[in-house]
Amino acid sequence: MCSTCGCGSDDASLDGDGHDHEHRHADGTVHSHAHDTAVAHLHRDIHGTDDFERGSGPAYAHAPGLAPSRMLRIEQDILSQNDAYAAQNRSALQQRGIFALNLVSSPGAGKTALLVKTIRALGDRIEISVIEGDQQTSRDAERIRATGARAVQINTGKGCHLDAHMVGHALARLDPPQDGILMIENVGNLVCPAAFDLGEAHKVVVLSVTEGEDKPLKYPDMFRRASLMLLNKIDLLPHLEFDLELCIANARRTNPDIAIIGVSAVTGEGIHDWVAGLEQGAGSARAGRRMSAAPAGCQPEELQLVPDWSLTG
Repeated sequence: MCSTCGCGSDDASLDGDGHDHEHRHADGTVHSHAHDTAVAHLHRDIHGTDDFERGSGPAYAHAPGLAPSRMLRIEQDILSQNDAYAAQNRSALQQRGIFALNLVSSPGAGKTALLVKTIRALGDRIEISVIEGDQQTSRDAERIRATGARAVQINTGKGCHLDAHMVGHALARLDPPQDGILMIENVGNLVCPAAFDLGEAHKVVVLSVTEGEDKPLKYPDMFRRASLMLLNKIDLLPHLEFDLELCIANARRTNPDIAIIGVSAVTGEGIHDWVAGLEQGAGSARAGRRMSAAPAGCQPEELQLVPDWSLTG
């Protein structure tokens, strides 16, 4: 059970091809397993199944009936286990030169619409693969597949966030290509996903102008952990009482280093700047893979880049 919101932990399922596949351990435990190679980690369960039981429990939570010391130990154990899975995911992604981002937002901020626009904007230059997280339905994965991109849907049931163990199993089903981009669209929630590393290079928080300027102050953990804020639906600004400068000030008050790009999935405004950062990040991941594979003393011709959205935001 997630100690922040009380969500269950026994009904997650993964839909890679239009079918649900559920898996629960008979003893109710979450197993630990080692992965010798990147391919092995992408991601086969020692029980011989492709699916998983989700972990849960972000920090700073309260659970009636549990002493604070006991609650702290539970949260530390859960997050420590999650971090171990995240490290395995990150290593496997780096070995394949894949640039991975974790997209987080409130429900309805427009993450899926932005992903569709992004996939079309990149065209054939870099392949994007997508892991979709929702409590129910495979609608978002179907929207992504309609673009021609690979997509796997994780349904968390009562769960309020994705965790690294889920993502590892989804990677096995997805099998993203080398030197591509992986987008993980998290469950719509600005609380619990902040605490869970999935193995991504960056968290990207999507904030819609319809939500209010004070979201970064109300949900500071998420904005502190994000490298980039995509301020979405800016085509609606003429029709709203939204203080753009105040919203940006609030975001930078929470996280002085956060980069910010205004975007619209409808008009395409800001998409070029967003995609430019993605191409830089993919270049970095590709160069990192070549460096790790090169013989001692050899360096790839391509410079190692890091995405610098501050140049465009």
